Amino acid sequence: MTDALELKLKKHFGDMLVYKSSDNTKFFSALSLPSFMRDWLVMRFSDEDGHIDTVEMSNYIKKILPKEEQWNEYMINMLRYGKSARFLAKIKIDFDAGNSRALFSLPDFSFPKRKSEAVADWNVVEKNSKYLLSPTESWGIVELSCYEDSRTNKNIFQLTDFVPFCPYTIDVDYYKEVRKNFSLEEWTEVLLGAIDYNASGFKTQSQKFSMLTRLLPFVEKRLNLIELAPKETGKSYVFSKISKYGWLISGGSVTRAKMFYDMNKKTHGLVAHYDYIAFDEIQSINFNDVLEMQGALKGYLESGDYRVGDIRGVGDAGLILLGNIDSYLMNENKNMFSDLPEIFQESALLDRFHGFIKGWTIPKMNENLKANSWALNTEYFGEIAHSMRDELCYRIVVDQILEVPKNAATRDTEAIKRICTGFLKLLFPHVESIEQINPTDFENYCLRPAKEMRGVIKRQMGILDFGEFGQSIIPDIRIRSR
Repeated sequence: MTDALELKLKKHFGDMLVYKSSDNTKFFSALSLPSFMRDWLVMRFSDEDGHIDTVEMSNYIKKILPKEEQWNEYMINMLRYGKSARFLAKIKIDFDAGNSRALFSLPDFSFPKRKSEAVADWNVVEKNSKYLLSPTESWGIVELSCYEDSRTNKNIFQLTDFVPFCPYTIDVDYYKEVRKNFSLEEWTEVLLGAIDYNASGFKTQSQKFSMLTRLLPFVEKRLNLIELAPKETGKSYVFSKISKYGWLISGGSVTRAKMFYDMNKKTHGLVAHYDYIAFDEIQSINFNDVLEMQGALKGYLESGDYRVGDIRGVGDAGLILLGNIDSYLMNENKNMFSDLPEIFQESALLDRFHGFIKGWTIPKMNENLKANSWALNTEYFGEIAHSMRDELCYRIVVDQILEVPKNAATRDTEAIKRICTGFLKLLFPHVESIEQINPTDFENYCLRPAKEMRGVIKRQMGILDFGEFGQSIIPDIRIRSR
């Protein structure tokens, strides 16, 4: 990073910056902390030059972020000595309508064994409803105590206090306005730093751009992508460590109940709770009932809703398929999907994926690619990206700037427009009207890559089903003349 860019970052983002270095990364790697947690700790214990006191931080981590095996110590203090316990954890709130109670659970500690023994104070829930009533787990400082229920003579654990882990003010309008002060090349470097990458480690702008393409589902709702790449290109890291609003599934079995709705538990599945669901190592994932899941996916990927029995649900999560690919198959004119699970060996389902990421254009992870400078805090960026999903002005710009042939297939048009909208949010967040975007920039950095990404999907569909899709081409969508 140049001194000029560093100064510009510090001027405009100030408190949202953290010094990211390979030394810090090594220190935290053993803790298995998500990036947003790591950055918060670095900010808390670093000096103005970004150096951290590792001893002080280690002591703090041991105190505030206990390991699972330390849980018994808290139990002894609460049960035997009547002490309260205060620490940082993920928490989930549920409700017991029959007894008019709010219940809590701590997923990382597999607590409680019985729901009825963990009760949340109503005042705490109401005070922190924005965080605790989120459909996903919330990070925060929890305070627990234990008392004996006079009616049942059983011990009850109570959530007596909660401080949300949200140390940043998220101002999307400010983020948009600040973008005006950076060139596109500088902004690319800013985004890469936010996800822990060093822009100088990439050999070309094309490699940088390919890496940022992975962020499209972070900012655009229900964007469905497929990425095939060699091993060690960072697929799992980006989709598991950067945003707390995403969910990565690595291997194992996936059921319709887990993805959409569990009729036994009467709970909605992953698509209703997260911004994206990424299937990592897709070749190793099993689907218990292929036809059942295939039908459910077709409906959801098409319209965003799902039906299980009499239950209808709606989700905004995009679906990302991540798989490894051998070098001899890195050719969009060959069948690159031959190793995918049977469920995805159908052109009608593939048609519902909007685009393809050529992961082999992204370099394998090495020390030069690791961030080693001041950069946007990952938690802050993750919150901004999540908020950008609700910004509607970008799709309006895309609709206004593009001229679509009357005979264009709707799925192709929608796929290209949705990818264009994602690129606009990522690269040009300050653009809120058609007058604010240079048509050449939109052509080069939004429309052209969107058509290329969709084009790969179409070619693979033609290979799988030549009779139906072999002659189909991408519609000639162009920039509208002004």
